[in-house]
Amino acid sequence: MAYFAALVVDGALAGALYAPLALSFVVVYRASRIINFAVGEWVMLAARFVTFGLHALGLGLPGALLAGGVGMAAVGVAFNRLVLRRLVGQPLISMIMVTLGLGALVRGATPLVFADVPGRISLPGLADPFVIAGIAVGADKLAAAVAAAACTAIVAWLLHGSRTGVALRAIADDQQAAMSAGIDLHRHFALTWALAGIVAVLAGTLWTIVAGGGLGIVLVGLRVFPIVIVGGLDSIAGAIVGALIVGVVESLAAGYVDPLLGGGFSLIASYLVLLAVLFVRPYGLFGQPDVRRI
Repeated sequence: MAYFAALVVDGALAGALYAPLALSFVVVYRASRIINFAVGEWVMLAARFVTFGLHALGLGLPGALLAGGVGMAAVGVAFNRLVLRRLVGQPLISMIMVTLGLGALVRGATPLVFADVPGRISLPGLADPFVIAGIAVGADKLAAAVAAAACTAIVAWLLHGSRTGVALRAIADDQQAAMSAGIDLHRHFALTWALAGIVAVLAGTLWTIVAGGGLGIVLVGLRVFPIVIVGGLDSIAGAIVGALIVGVVESLAAGYVDPLLGGGFSLIASYLVLLAVLFVRPYGLFGQPDVRRI
């Protein structure tokens, strides 16, 4: 029983780290109906911005986070202005191919631009684990999970409790009606991508602290898609719940199934959960069905 509880706790901590990534995906989708297939590359680039500020510029972690947030916000705004604005009114497949192209560009250019910059981020004083109810929890994982939960709460409040959040929800419901009410679509699309970039900075930093740096962090993006689809593509609560579900399922699969099958099952466990949910609720646990009158 203690082993099971330890796996659940470890999975919940991983789910807390998944939640900001899932939220950044949902924010972009809710506002613009764009499925961002470059989430993993986005996070990798954000983490490299932070390590560049930390190791190359010597800014310290707070300064590196600030510089990384500014840099990723600028990248998001530039991508929206130079690329996405030219595709307004185009078929959805055009948007999807653009995000795939963005991912390929970032994946190829990042190793060249940051070739000489170390990819690690460490927090001093977090080497010894905490023991909670007889369960040893890594101090770095716990600190990262708390920071991720705080980020998730701030983004959720921003989307539900601020004027910007109200405008984004109005855009998601009906873009034409939002424009008629005086909402600047292009400005809010730019804000959406800037917010996604800032969230990616924190998520990339936390994953680098917990799992180590390097270009392999791009694989984290593959785990975001089951989360947002299980929870519902347009649901903030669904993104959080889906992140916790996927984190716990992956942890249990790694603890119980991988030793029997020789490893690797935990990597596909979330996709099996995804298939099971789609059979029951094709629009996700918290998603809203898209009903169209013909």
